[in-house]
Formats: sequence, structure tokens, C-alpha cells
Amino acid sequence: MARSKAASKKQQKQQQKRGVDFKKIKRKLGRKLPPPKNATNTEVKSKAIVLPEQSVASEKAGLAVSKKGLTLKELLQQTSHHNSKVRRDALMGLKDLFQKYPAELRSHRYAVIEKLRERIGDDDKVVRETLYQLLKTVVFPGCKEDNQGPFVSLMVAYIFNAMTHLAVDVRLMAFKFFDLVVQYYPPSFSLYADKVLQNYEDILRKNQFYLEDKAKLRSALAGLVRCLSLLPCNKRKVDSSEENMAGQKILHAFELDMPAESSGFSSITKKLKDLVPVLVNCFQDFFPSVHHMPLLDAQSFDCMHSILQSIDLVVGFFGYGIHQGKPASQLSYEGPDEAIWDHTISSLLLKKLFGVFPLNPTNHLSEKVDDRFFILNIVITEIFLRCSEWICPPGFLLEKFLQYIENALLGSVRPAVTHGPVKQFGRNIYFFCCLLFQSLCCKWQVIGSLVFFSNCGANHNNGILQAFTKIFEGCNPQSSLKLACLSAIEEMLIPGDDMVYPDASDPLFEYQITWIRALPQLLILLGDKHPSSSQVVLHLLLRLGQCANSSSPFSREYENMQYSLDKFYSSCVDRGDVYYGPFIRLSWDSQELAICGLYYFSNLGPFLLKSIAFCCLCSELEHLVLFRIIEVLHSAFSAGHIQIADYISFFMTLLSRFKVLPENIYPDVESDAKISNRGTFKLLTNTVCSCLSRIGDDSLVFQILEQVIFDQLLLKPPLDNACALLRVLVVLDCKPTRLSEQGIITLSKYLSGCLNVGSCEPSCIPEDDEENSLPTHQQTCCYYMLPCFFLFDRSPKLLKLVLNLMGSLITESSSSPSSHSYTQYGNDNSNQINAVVSALLLMHKDTKVRKIISSFKEEVVHILQIIHSLQVKFLVTGNPENGLAVITYTYDLSGRSQVTSFSLSG
Repeated sequence: MARSKAASKKQQKQQQKRGVDFKKIKRKLGRKLPPPKNATNTEVKSKAIVLPEQSVASEKAGLAVSKKGLTLKELLQQTSHHNSKVRRDALMGLKDLFQKYPAELRSHRYAVIEKLRERIGDDDKVVRETLYQLLKTVVFPGCKEDNQGPFVSLMVAYIFNAMTHLAVDVRLMAFKFFDLVVQYYPPSFSLYADKVLQNYEDILRKNQFYLEDKAKLRSALAGLVRCLSLLPCNKRKVDSSEENMAGQKILHAFELDMPAESSGFSSITKKLKDLVPVLVNCFQDFFPSVHHMPLLDAQSFDCMHSILQSIDLVVGFFGYGIHQGKPASQLSYEGPDEAIWDHTISSLLLKKLFGVFPLNPTNHLSEKVDDRFFILNIVITEIFLRCSEWICPPGFLLEKFLQYIENALLGSVRPAVTHGPVKQFGRNIYFFCCLLFQSLCCKWQVIGSLVFFSNCGANHNNGILQAFTKIFEGCNPQSSLKLACLSAIEEMLIPGDDMVYPDASDPLFEYQITWIRALPQLLILLGDKHPSSSQVVLHLLLRLGQCANSSSPFSREYENMQYSLDKFYSSCVDRGDVYYGPFIRLSWDSQELAICGLYYFSNLGPFLLKSIAFCCLCSELEHLVLFRIIEVLHSAFSAGHIQIADYISFFMTLLSRFKVLPENIYPDVESDAKISNRGTFKLLTNTVCSCLSRIGDDSLVFQILEQVIFDQLLLKPPLDNACALLRVLVVLDCKPTRLSEQGIITLSKYLSGCLNVGSCEPSCIPEDDEENSLPTHQQTCCYYMLPCFFLFDRSPKLLKLVLNLMGSLITESSSSPSSHSYTQYGNDNSNQINAVVSALLLMHKDTKVRKIISSFKEEVVHILQIIHSLQVKFLVTGNPENGLAVITYTYDLSGRSQVTSFSLSG
């Protein structure tokens, strides 16, 4: 065998060496034979070129199109396509189109809604969710400013149709659509409340399927909570909202969007009665799943929380209806109205809801799960407090709830407690505690704390109040927990229509005083860094002041509060420096609350008025706030809340210490004119004069103010402040003058130096060709000299003394370099002489003063002779002074002087 193989190999090699004429190719099985080399390829290839028709392109030119080039009409047509993917893409295209062209939505909103509403009951889940997002993010926000009544009416019919759909997913999604409608148009619930509540009742009764899809049930229950939150459940809040609406109607011609026939909810009372047992049973249906599951998942918690919130809102609505037209203090004796509150509801709540309180986890769960059980227990407690006066709970049940409230506030609800309450619970837990305490406060307000606790064996009121006060004092001033505490405190301090005021024997009274005394310090701690929290405190103080009348037990505490509020406005240290409080930098709304609160102090003392006055002098304070303060203080004075001496001292402080900028009355630089507040000070002067003139008898007020103003003038205030004080004298004075003899002498000494200040510049002296024109500087001089002219007109004796002193001033200025003791504005001799001449010429231009001057020709001649002698001395000696007024004059026997020329030498 081996030889034969070897021989065959040798033969093959010999054949390969010799060559093969026709080689045979072996083909593998299953392979297609290749074409012969000389075969002709007959295959033809072609490509089609598709061009859009030019007519279609021209039709869409200038139209709003989506990213895919579809118009609004085409997209609306595709929303009814048989393919769900096409319908979804059409909705996405509409979203893109409306975001790019918002005007298309506003122009065709009704046509869009008529087409989109057909997809509310769509069989495809993705299409329904896409429609919901389109309505929520684009359509409703884009049409929010329009009248949404007809807009909503187009949708509700399809929403109610989807609520009765056979598919559960469609029904639950319909409630989500209605919730969206209520968010943007709240009156829609009152219009269709009967149908909505009936559909909610139907869907909650079918407990065989809704527990399987808790996510959709959660959204439906959230919509129910939103709808029920529109029901009136707090009489005080409803009354205040009605007052606001009435004010809006009167002041701003405000018209309600809600139709008149939908303003009440009395027709849905029966529906709500039927809804309560359904909600309670639905809540009970969650018990087995909660107890058997290792953890209370978020979806189950949200559903249970929404159910309890809905019950709480319904019970609150029943309470509002029971309290209407009947004093709250009589409810515990007469019982609730049978037409509103059904006793079957009382027994149902006592047995199925309050009987299982408190809810506790079966196993030791996480802290987050414990907090969820705690929140559920808080809502159950709030429901109990709302209806406890109607259901007459047994003593042990009341004891159980009060013990839980006390433990919750003290932080001992959970067994593993080793630290302080704020560390063991989160901020949200304490926030719910304060809301719970607020509900307890409402109960105290109605029947009094002692009456409320008289039915229970243990007295828990002191422990509860002490725990709440500890939380209030221990939390951060700017935290949301502090805001929750303030809301609860407001319920306890602000009386309702039938609130029983606590007396000294009531344990609540002591804690109320503690809360009131903490408010001013809290306001100062907040400062201007937390304006929202400061506004809450200011609102509470205003409400407290409105209620703190003579019969209120809080009136004394409110009065003493003004001694703690001074740092809120300003404070002055021993060195005279003023530190401004947060009032300056708060918003206008907060400043308005603080200003209005000043009116309600029955005796606004000088301590707080001084702080407010320094605050008014701050350059950072808006001038509108300044005048608002004056307006409120004048109202308080008219009501007898401010003593007249303190009232006058406040105004004198403003006029004498207001810093006018720039100090130069003739600003040369344009930037000085821009920062000038001289116009504000002039308006302030007019306002003060108006307030003082309305105090009462002008003669008595003048006697009080005369010496006060003279004392301020002797302190040599700036020219603007002095002019303002003189204007006050002029307003209160009459002809003949009310000035005393000593007052005339004192005023003449001051005016002799002050009169010449504004007229010391040559440009202020009127020329002969300026009879009908008043330059700017001349107008300024007239403003400052006008009060002097009025005083001269009313007291010729004053004018005579001033003229004599003016002559003496010229003589003293020429003989001695030192100025007169009452002269503060003249710089040298030439300026003093120029000022006297300018003043004489301005008085000569005034018709009334010129007539008065004619009676004092000896004094005028004496002044002119002194000036003339100085002219001669200057011409003879050639004394190179800064400049001297050279005046040429004539004086006839009739007493009329005529100026012929005026110039400056040097």
C-alpha cells in the first residue's frame, strides 16, 4: 500500500512538469456557475428624481409651518388619523408650531380646541399623555389672558364623556384633564360640580381595579383635592376675600369671571354627603396593603394623604355652612344643622377613621416612612378638631388626640427619641405640627380653651402651649417653620366674629403675651435680608393693632410694643450718630404695613416719634414714603393718638434738620442740579404748613410755635431750613401780626443778617429793562425773601427795626472786620454792602413792601448815605477792596426813591 501511494505521487509530479492542455475546474456543490467571460451584460439600472410641485410650494409660502413643513390645517387633520403614531406626531408638530408662532394659537384657539378635544378619550395612552402636555405647556398658558369661559365649555363635554369610558385608563386620565382645566379656570368646578363629584364617586367605588394602578389614582385624587380646595371652608378667609373683591369692583371696575349663578355651593351639599363615605371606605381599602407591605411606598402614601385631605376639605365646608348665620358659641348647645351635617357621617368617622387613630407601622421602618405615618396622623387630627363640636366625641377619644398633639409638639411621638425635637424630626414635620396647632387655635377661638378642655380628664392645654412656644422661640427667624408658627399665632391673637377673649385666669393668656412681646425683636432680627418674612410679621402687627382696642386685653401690650420698635426705624447713639434700621430698605408693601400700624397706637409717644423723624431725614428714603408717614401721623393726631407737643416737635425736627442738597442755592455744576432734593424739601414745607394750619385755633398754635421757631433760628440753621421755619410763621400769622414784642426784636436781629443772603450776588438785582422778566437767580431770591416780605407787610415795626440794623451792619462791617453776632452769611465788607443794596432793590420792586418803605424814608436815607460815604471814601483813598457797590439814586420828598444806576467797582 505504501509503494502504490508513493508511485501515484510521482506520476502526478511528472504530469505537472509536462503540462495540461485542457484543465478541468472542480466546482463545489451549491455554488452558482459564473457567467462565461465572453457573455454580454444586459442589466439596466436607473434612478428616479422626485421634484415637488411648484404650485404646492407657492401655496405654503408665508404660512406658519412646523419643522416638517406642515401647516396648522394639515396638523389638525392628522390628529384624527387612524394611525396612533401619526396622531402623536401631529400633536408634537402642533407644539412646535405654536411655540414658534404664538400668534397662530391666539388667532385660531377655538378651532384648535374643537379639534384637540376629540383626543381626550383617545384609545392610545401615549396620544393622551402628549395631548395633556400640549395643553399644559402651550395651549392653556397661551390663552390665559383671554376669556376662558367659552374656551373651557368646548372641552368639558368631552372630558365628562371620557369619565364614563369603559377603559379605566381613559377614565382616570379624564380627571387629570379636568384638574388641568381647574388650574387655569377655577370657576369651572362650581359650574360643573355635580357631574364632577358624581364621576369621582363612581370611580372610587370601583375598588377592584384602582388599587392596581395607584399612579393614575394618585393624579385623580390630587385633582379632587384641588377642586375641593375651592370650597369655602374658613369663614374668616371667605369674608376677607369678599371684601377684597368688593374693593376691586369699586376701585378698578373689576368684574368676576365666574357667572352669578355659580357663586354658591349650596346645591352640592348632598353630593358631598355621599362622597364622604366613599372616601372613608377607599381609605380603609389601603389598610391591608399597607400592613402587609414591608414599606409604605410613595404612591400609597400620596393616595391616602389625598383622601384624608379631601375629607378634611369636605368637613371644613360643612363647618362653614353650619357657622353661617349662627353664632359659633351656640353650636355646642344647639347642635349642627340637620340639612348640612348628617349624623351618619359622624358615626362613620368615629368608627372607621378616628377609631384607627393613630396609624402606626407594624414593623420598625425607616425614618422617612415614620414621617409619612406622622403626616397622615396629623391630617386625621385636623379632621377631628374640625368636627369635634358636632360629633360629641367620648372623653377617651378626646384624651387620645390631645395627648398625640402634645407629644407631637414635644417631639416624643416616635419611641427612639434621644435628642432635641428639632434634630430628631425634620423641618417638614414641625411645619405640620404648627399647622395642627393652628387648627387647635381655631377651636380655642370658638369656645374658649377652658371650655374645650373641660370634657377631657387630663388638662393638656399647658403642655401643648408650652411645647408650641418652645418651637416658636427655638426655630430660625427666616425658616418656613417660623412662618407656620406665626400663622398659628395669628389665629390665636386675632379675634373672629364670636371669639371668646381670654382673661388673666385663662392659661392661654400668659402665652399670648409671650408671643406678642417676641414680635418686635423678631422683626429686627429679620432685618432687610428676608423681606417676605418681615412682611408677615408686619402684617400680624397691623392686624393686632386693629384689634387692640380699649376692650381688648392686648391693648397694653400693643402700646408697650412701641418702645421696642425704635431700632426698626432708626436709633441714635450718644455721639449723635444715627443708625438706620431695616425699614429704610424694605419694599413699599412692607413699609406701608409698618406705617399703617403706627395709627393704632392709642398714645404714640415721643420715643418712637423721634426714631421715625430721624428715619424721615435719611437721604435713602423715598419721598413718597416720607409723605405717607406724615399723612398717617396727621390722621393719628386727628384721632387723639399723639400729643400736640410731640406732633409739633416732629415737624420742627423735619424742617430744621432736613439736609438740602446741594448746599449752594445757585448750583453752578449740572451734576449738582441733578442730585438736588430742594424740590422735595419745598413740598415737605408746604405739607407741614398745611398740617399745622389744620390743628385748630391758629392763634394758640402760633403762641406755641413762636418761641420754638425762634429757638431754632438762633441755632443758625442753613438758609433753606430757616426759610421753611419762617414760612410756618407766615402761615399761622395774620394781619396785624401775632408776634410778641420780644418776638419782633428777636426776629429783626435774625432777619437783618438773613435777608441779604439770597441777594448778595449782582445778578439778583433787577435792572430797569427786566420789569417783565425774572431770571433764575432772581426767582430764587424772591422765594427766600418772600416770607420776610409777608412779615414786613403785617408788622411795620419789624421792618423799621430791620432797616436800622441793616444800616448798623454796613457801618460795623466798614469799621470792624468782625461780623455781627447774628450775621453768618456775609464773607467780607464788600459782600455785606452788596447784599444790603440787593435786598433794598428787591424790596423796592415789591409793590406792597415799597408802600411800606415809603413810611420809613429816614431809615432808607440813612442807609443810602452810609453807602454814599463809603463810595466817596473808596474813590478818594482808592482802597483796593474786592469790589464795592456803586449806586446812583434820587430821593424826593414824597418818599419815593428812584434808582438810576448800579455797578460794581474794582
